[in-house]
Amino acid sequence: MSDDTIRLVTIGRILRRRRRLLALLVVVGALVGYGTSVLFPPKYTAVASVLLPGQWEERELLTQAEIATSSVVIDRVAATLRWQGVSGSDLRDQVSAAAANGNIIKISGTAGSPERAQRLADRSAQQFVAFAARVAGDGTDSDAATGPEALRQQVEETNRRITELSKAADPGQTVESVQARTALANLRTALEEAMQKLDEADPATSKAGMVVMGPAARPTGEAPPTRVQLVVGGALLAFLLTVIAHLAAARMNRRLRTEPEIAAALGSTLLGTVDVPEERPAHGQRDSGRPARIRRLLGVDTRWDDPDPQSYGDEAGRRIRYRRVCVRLRNQLPAPRRLLVVVPEGDETARRAADQLVAEAKSDPVLRVVDVAVSQPMVPDRDTESGVLVVLSAGSWTAGELAAVAEACADARHEVVGIVVAGTVRARPASSADRPEDSTPLALAVPGTTTGGSA
Repeated sequence: MSDDTIRLVTIGRILRRRRRLLALLVVVGALVGYGTSVLFPPKYTAVASVLLPGQWEERELLTQAEIATSSVVIDRVAATLRWQGVSGSDLRDQVSAAAANGNIIKISGTAGSPERAQRLADRSAQQFVAFAARVAGDGTDSDAATGPEALRQQVEETNRRITELSKAADPGQTVESVQARTALANLRTALEEAMQKLDEADPATSKAGMVVMGPAARPTGEAPPTRVQLVVGGALLAFLLTVIAHLAAARMNRRLRTEPEIAAALGSTLLGTVDVPEERPAHGQRDSGRPARIRRLLGVDTRWDDPDPQSYGDEAGRRIRYRRVCVRLRNQLPAPRRLLVVVPEGDETARRAADQLVAEAKSDPVLRVVDVAVSQPMVPDRDTESGVLVVLSAGSWTAGELAAVAEACADARHEVVGIVVAGTVRARPASSADRPEDSTPLALAVPGTTTGGSA
């Protein structure tokens, strides 16, 4: 699994084998989302639109949007609302503005109720228009209003004075009179051009007159994220995190799954693979502790990444596999001798396969099964046995653990003569033709249950 590409079948296996755990974590995520919605009360957002007449560039619209949320405008909004305990700094995070198409500035106000949100948006738009008019010279401020107007009056007075001087000048055709009249005409033309440029550049002429496009509509729903969104988001996040955690754990899994890898880790030859009928432990054999019951309830008492058992194989076919392994084992041994069948402790599939192998081998060779703890492997010293046959299931042990078992065999002066890999299959209902013909007890087989020590 660690080197395989993650496929849909892998995700489907997670959903099928961890459905109870996923359901529990999804419910927990939904409860967390609901608790978050309780901690953060619902908010409502109202939007007011302000129209800006004239020709505006995009950067100018962005500047106006920044002005709409400036501290000067927000402080004025707070002063007009007069909400108890709410200042301009408190409203700064509740008011936003954005430039829309068509020279429109949309000002949004967010509050804890629809009424307050509507009032906040309306007052923000009004104060923005008032402040912009003051800056443009279109408001009631005397300093801003009298400057351009006074300049126009002075220009008009200068034009009248030029007209009077032109009439009072000598109407003759002397050089001095012609030069005086020409200078006065040029002065009048320059003043008219200057006034025309002033009118074109005056914001009050071209870009003033902002209009609030009606009152803000009262919001009818909560602003996102709503309570439903938080609940659904929490459940979805818990589901995704659980699936990702399972995939990450599978990626980091270093247990060996293929026969060549297992043979290389133990340094021996693979004699074959055998099948064991799938069976669940009886009710009395199950762990009765609270942690075990919780694991069974959540469906985590078995590994999710184990391949599904194949749905074929009858008793006769399985016995043929065992007999072939025994034949290969006899052909590999120079002479009949006794062998230890080493099974990693806790590998129930391998233990059942080893017992079946002992039954099929009968007395050639004589086999004795021992369970070896993988964490601290200890193999019985060489006595009457002169070799080790390792039986294990694929996907249960790492290369380091199997190497430790091989070292324990070497310390006990045993040679690993072969490896047998066991797997599970779904057994078909046994018929009379599938039942073994010889059901007599095998007296020469020695299925011991020791876990170490002398033979």
